[in-house]
Amino acid sequence: MEPIIVKYLVKPKLKDPVLIEGLPGVGNVGKISAEYLKEKLNAKPFVELYSKYLPPQVLMQNDGTISLVKNELCYYKNPNGRDLIILVGDYQGMSSEGQYELSYKVLEIVKEYGAKLIFTLGGYGTGQLVDKPRVFGAATHKELVEEMKKYGVYFSPTDPAGGIVGAAGLLLGLGSVVFDMKGVCLMGETSGYFSDPKSSYEILKIVKEYFNLELDLEEIALRSQEITEITTQLKEEQKSEERKEDLGYIG
Repeated sequence: MEPIIVKYLVKPKLKDPVLIEGLPGVGNVGKISAEYLKEKLNAKPFVELYSKYLPPQVLMQNDGTISLVKNELCYYKNPNGRDLIILVGDYQGMSSEGQYELSYKVLEIVKEYGAKLIFTLGGYGTGQLVDKPRVFGAATHKELVEEMKKYGVYFSPTDPAGGIVGAAGLLLGLGSVVFDMKGVCLMGETSGYFSDPKSSYEILKIVKEYFNLELDLEEIALRSQEITEITTQLKEEQKSEERKEDLGYIG
């Protein structure tokens, strides 16, 4: 078996496409964002990637059938600007080698379609419940840093402290060094305790504006509100527990 099997479903003609990645990660922020883009824009799958670097399993479908785990490239022909290639998937590579090989293969494919820009989407885990998630950024070139600041992206000299792990970082690094591509990583602030559509919502607002997309954000806004209610309740419970602990020192 080849380490990575590339299955072309169709070969679309695309206009100055940008790669947008959103694979599972911290708070599933990137995955939620990319899957939402795929669904609401009705992006069409055109490449499936199967690999021994992904977990050795199949997934059960609602109709009782199975599907082999994969990564998938979908395309959207944007009437208002550059086309999108959206990378979604069930998992990321299980090893360092797998991460590198899968990222490299994706970049090879999108380069064939003329992609020169990469946007990777993910979560920045703080370990704390957040009322208003910020969107942290990192970029391959200084001019992109200045450009993304205009959209409210926050660039910190120290955060994320450990760097950007996985596909969200490797696609930018390999894309810049090997394929002469530019890129931006958008990281929604999240506790990391649960899947966080609230953080994804903040990212998608920026993506929608930057690429001039006809993207309805109502559904994810509602899901975001549900998370707000949950975090408010959790904070109240936390305060209640702290008050109980304080009372334990009395008498």
